[in-house]
Amino acid sequence: MQRRAERDQGAQRAKRLHRVLVCAAAVPVMLIASGCSSDSGSGDSGSGSGGDKAAGAGATVSSSASAAPTVQAAAYNSLPEACGVLSKKTLKSLVPEASKSGKKGTAEAGTRGSCSWSSLDNNGVKGSQFRWLNVSLLRFESDSSRGTGEAQAQKYYEQQIQDAQSVAGAKNSKSQAVSGTGDAATLVRYDLKKKEGAFRQQTVVTRVENVVVTVDYNGAGLAGDKAPSAETLGKLAGQAAKETVGAVSAANGEGAVSPAPSKSASGSKAPSKAPSKAPSKSASPSASPSKSASPSKSAAKTS
Repeated sequence: MQRRAERDQGAQRAKRLHRVLVCAAAVPVMLIASGCSSDSGSGDSGSGSGGDKAAGAGATVSSSASAAPTVQAAAYNSLPEACGVLSKKTLKSLVPEASKSGKKGTAEAGTRGSCSWSSLDNNGVKGSQFRWLNVSLLRFESDSSRGTGEAQAQKYYEQQIQDAQSVAGAKNSKSQAVSGTGDAATLVRYDLKKKEGAFRQQTVVTRVENVVVTVDYNGAGLAGDKAPSAETLGKLAGQAAKETVGAVSAANGEGAVSPAPSKSASGSKAPSKAPSKAPSKSASPSASPSKSASPSKSAAKTS
């Protein structure tokens, strides 16, 4: 019995030893597995870091690709002096008694300018003939937020025509296209009755590339003199507009620069300033050349 008990105790000790050895053997395996898992994680971490760098590089490329949009550069970069756009011969025909130098209006070099002439041919008791002429020029620069200079000029051109067609008190108003003058030209004519006499107004609005030219010309027979012919006045106004367009082209050499895209197209100081100063103010109806050249102001000059 004693021997059997000793055998049983030996067997139990053997079993416990076996379990200890098995557990001891398992520990390195676990450590190795843990190490592999740790290395794998480290590798993944490195991969993630590389992925972040790649993503960063991709974001940079994407940012470069989404740079500011380009817009076609404006064709004309400058304007002639408004008081020098008409020849002496033309001035003699339109405003025979006016000063040749003209009266310079608001101007900004290369962007906007205007000039006016007033003529009164006083024949005493036989009456008088009054003429008034105003030439204004406005140039638009291409801008990525506002569009091309030509598109802005076209919009202003249309607005000028609408202003001329909506003058209060105008009668016998007519509008017609004018050929051979710039890229687009329209003549608006009407009669306006004032206490000084009956004024016949002629407004020619012309767009050439990114420049708008507005010629306001009116005439009246005062002190009982006969009113001038609307057809004659319209023809003379058209001549002045055509000559002014020629002066704009001459001021820019052959006319256009290469239509290569430009990021802001504000190579000159003008149009970023023009749209902020000109289109918002000059191009507004309140500051439009056609209104400054209204017959009411012309008539006031005669009194």
